Amino acid sequence: NNNNNHKTRKMPEILGNKANIKAGAKIFKTKCSQCHTVEAGAGHKQGPNLSGLVNRKSGSAEGFSYSKANKESGVQWTHENLFTYLVNPKKFIPGTKMVFAGLKKPKDRYNLIGFLDEATQPHA
Repeated sequence: NNNNNHKTRKMPEILGNKANIKAGAKIFKTKCSQCHTVEAGAGHKQGPNLSGLVNRKSGSAEGFSYSKANKESGVQWTHENLFTYLVNPKKFIPGTKMVFAGLKKPKDRYNLIGFLDEATQPHA
């Protein structure tokens, strides 16, 4: 019986807080998936494909037309930067094309980053 694998797996920690990957996947589906994909090779939508996102330099996904602000921000997508960015993207990178109000609840951001951490691994 392999159905219990998900439940026994340790919840990852994001910035010292437990992240619920299943809850993060739901947030991604409702808030992010209309503009982003996470699977390697899935291509870009209105936003860039996020495969390999964690620790990648901002504005560096090949084949996506980024805003000048995003390309020149010099941001590296660490958990800390993602956590701050996701509250208010336009404040974090003024001039970004990303039309997203942000996730105000810290728990939602921990869960989403936990999901992204796993889902965007190039080997995942």
